[in-house]
Amino acid sequence: MRVLVETETILATYTTKKAPLITGAFLSTVKDTILGKKYDLSISFVGKEKMREINRTSRGIDKATDILSFPIELGKTGAGEIYICTDKVISKSADFESTPKKYLEYLFVHGMVHLLGHDHGTKMDSLEKKYTKKLHILYPYRYTE
Repeated sequence: MRVLVETETILATYTTKKAPLITGAFLSTVKDTILGKKYDLSISFVGKEKMREINRTSRGIDKATDILSFPIELGKTGAGEIYICTDKVISKSADFESTPKKYLEYLFVHGMVHLLGHDHGTKMDSLEKKYTKKLHILYPYRYTE
């Protein structure tokens, strides 16, 4: 396991051969903006097999996905974990005609909104649009305002 960033409230590690295309400063900024400075967050970048295992164990779905979020305590002073599959980020970024880095930036927003307690739907979409705009991150879904 290699550490990408470790501060008082954020720990990002990776076990994949492909290093994440992201910086600790970026992660801290997004976390502090969405979850707050007191929120304790663990981020793990994993391979497809590990993600498949986590998804199967936690959700009963026997396939790899791009991101999984697990709130331990809800709210801006809570704690949570995010798992990201670098291989899936690379393959799914093409679906959105985006780069892996830009899609990964969006995924952090998506995962952190889940950690606030939101499920997929109109409210979550609204929050994702709000935070991606505020943080100057590409929102990958086409929408009109």
